[in-house]
Amino acid sequence: MVVKTTVLSEYCSNPPQALGTGRIKIKRGPLYDLERIQNLVNDEGQLFAWTEKCRRDIRKLFDDDLSRVAELIQSLKPTDYIDSEWCENGRGTLAACDAYSIRRLEVMPTTGKSMPVEYFLKFAVGKTGKLVLTVSCHV
Repeated sequence: MVVKTTVLSEYCSNPPQALGTGRIKIKRGPLYDLERIQNLVNDEGQLFAWTEKCRRDIRKLFDDDLSRVAELIQSLKPTDYIDSEWCENGRGTLAACDAYSIRRLEVMPTTGKSMPVEYFLKFAVGKTGKLVLTVSCHV
């Protein structure tokens, strides 16, 4: 029986047949032009939390406010790029994603003091080229 791999990302070259438990890095990267991504998320309606873990993290960090995720993406610089890898959404569908890390000084609500917070973001452009699939957003 042949299992067809469904890839929802715009980048779709050489997808793995299955991810299993490991991460599969994509040597070429970044896969997506950061300025293009930032233009897409000017409209937060173009941003979609694609995995259940990402939805939980956004709920916990930002009380489900996707505009905060868009703001993080808007503040990324090309030097914040980490790597690219294939990601799975828990339902057997794959996306080729770029991962970024950004450190920001933020005021902690509990203490009122500023401290550095490092965010990790992973995202892909959907096949239509009009939607950013957010796979990961955590500290």
